[in-house]
Amino acid sequence: MKFKSQKDFFSGLMFTLVGIGFAWGATTYNVGTGARMGPGYFPLVLGILLAILGAGVILGSLVVETEDGERIGKIAWKPLVMIIVANLMFGILLGGLPSIGLPAMGLVIAIYALTLIASAAGQHFSLKGALILATILAIGSYLTFIVGLKLQFQVWPTFITG
Repeated sequence: MKFKSQKDFFSGLMFTLVGIGFAWGATTYNVGTGARMGPGYFPLVLGILLAILGAGVILGSLVVETEDGERIGKIAWKPLVMIIVANLMFGILLGGLPSIGLPAMGLVIAIYALTLIASAAGQHFSLKGALILATILAIGSYLTFIVGLKLQFQVWPTFITG
């Protein structure tokens, strides 16, 4: 079997596997019927649709001719690791880590850390641009989640708010 597009084949395979995983996981919940949907209905249908979409992309990768077979290049490890670390740090700073005695640092510091670490994943890093973006995101998040939705979670570290 010859792939006419390696990128499409492997992305379709990923979609198919993730869709099957979601559909399979949704069967542990009560699915219900179309008229009385249970908590597993939406993830099941979404997983099935994602798997079908992935199968379509795989089929297209075997049929549609591309110039050079769209080979898969090297994996960009630095951005991959940096984005994962940024999300982990956001969660740790937002909620704290009681097992090691790290208190919650709050929404604002978590957003600044997330933005600065994720910005460093790119090829061109500008501290000024990252700080401006972090400020805009922090203000927008505060207005959306605290003021607009009235969610109750820590905005600032306890050593600032007391």
